[in-house]
Amino acid sequence: MNIKFYNTLTNSTEDFTPVDSDVVRMYSCGPTVYDFAHIGNFRSFLFADVIRRSLEFFGHDVHHVMNITDVGHMTDDSNADGAGEDKMAAAAQRVKEDKKSGKVPDGAVENPEDPYQIADYYTKAFLEDAQLLGVKVAFEPDNILKATDNIDTMQEMISELIDKGHAYVGPDGVVYFSVDSFDDYGKLSGNTLDQLREGESGRISDENQSNKKHPSDFMLWKADEAHIMKWDSPWGTGYPGWHIECSCMARKRLGKDVIDIHTGGEDLIFPHHECEIAQSRGATGADAFAKFWMHARFLMVEGEKMSKSKGNFWTVRDVLEGRATGVKVHPAVLRLELIKSHYRSNMNFTKKGLQDSANVVKRLTEFRKKLESAAGDTTAEVDLTHPILQAFGEALADDLNFSKALAVVLPWAATEPDSPAEALAALDRINDVLAVAPLAAVDGAGSGSDDEPDIISLCKAMDDARGAKDWSTSDSIRAQLENAGYDVQTTPEGTVAEKKLA
Repeated sequence: MNIKFYNTLTNSTEDFTPVDSDVVRMYSCGPTVYDFAHIGNFRSFLFADVIRRSLEFFGHDVHHVMNITDVGHMTDDSNADGAGEDKMAAAAQRVKEDKKSGKVPDGAVENPEDPYQIADYYTKAFLEDAQLLGVKVAFEPDNILKATDNIDTMQEMISELIDKGHAYVGPDGVVYFSVDSFDDYGKLSGNTLDQLREGESGRISDENQSNKKHPSDFMLWKADEAHIMKWDSPWGTGYPGWHIECSCMARKRLGKDVIDIHTGGEDLIFPHHECEIAQSRGATGADAFAKFWMHARFLMVEGEKMSKSKGNFWTVRDVLEGRATGVKVHPAVLRLELIKSHYRSNMNFTKKGLQDSANVVKRLTEFRKKLESAAGDTTAEVDLTHPILQAFGEALADDLNFSKALAVVLPWAATEPDSPAEALAALDRINDVLAVAPLAAVDGAGSGSDDEPDIISLCKAMDDARGAKDWSTSDSIRAQLENAGYDVQTTPEGTVAEKKLA
């Protein structure tokens, strides 16, 4: 099947063909672990996961790598040098306050002055959230790379860039990348060097401009003995720039100068991804860093920009635990809500949208149960020539047209297939991409499966209480189940409790 993706680098939709036929190499910009990741972040992470799962649906072997930024990322990351306060330093102050208020559990961060403990705390939180939402790379420790584990690799690339004339040590002792040395700088974002020299992009700071050969030259290493996280280097004890980490870790873990796909949110196009391309190609001499650059658009909340000042800045945990909408949400529902809008359109996150996604997840889950019951012990194998899989695949191959894909699946889920076993096998292939039905598909981090024996016991206890006409106990157990997020129904076969979706 002919797969087409939109390539930010060329501003066009192109046929996707891997650099090497045996594997697709893919790199995604991951979180900066100074706080809990919000749903806007996760729209980008899930977008990357859908690309991977879609390529695997078509039979490709995908090697997917994601970074963890735990050093060198400043609060003003729109500035190519990184300006403002180091995000890990800002997190240290916040965690101190949160420990006092009880927001950070006892024992989670013993010493808030230690940035490594803070990074570890938020890294674990990110991986827990990502696993709940079915992000496959979050289950692959070897493919989640921390910046602090790769400082030597960064220093090696910086030395390469200096030796090849792409970087220099400024009068202030900072190592800068020379944008004038790289003719294609600005190609990804559409910025020209003349525009950047004049500050037309709005992303150039006046700070330290006198130390640079060009105003857009960006930092690779800064000597700073006072910095919260620092390492020895040939250019003084200090820390790396934000952009260098991704260039190094992609090259190191994926093992190629040119990879197939690089993903991230649209806010990373400039300066981060522009700088990555310059560094990587400057070091390798290759004519590309990634063949395809793919970016997810921004997420809005009820039609407004998400911000803490508006009170609509939601983390994954806020949504799942009901703080965002007043209703607890199953991870499968949030996953579907964040992937169902086309990635090149701004997404509007709404309570109604969540409910619509809950209805879809419930419909697919009930369809699966019906097929399992009808198929019994009969099994079947299907390939992409199956009519439903072919139509579903055509939608995915059309630049991940998810609305079209769901328009194939949902009407089918309302039918009575002639062969339940074949239909079940087809649904399994579809769910390898959607990862929402059965619900256990996104329960990898234990989002409730360990509670099932207790739920069964409570249902039996409720039946026993009803049988003994102990209505007080029966009502108490019902309340306990409902408070735990279950719909409780009395049937001729006994009490049934099903996890609420939203």
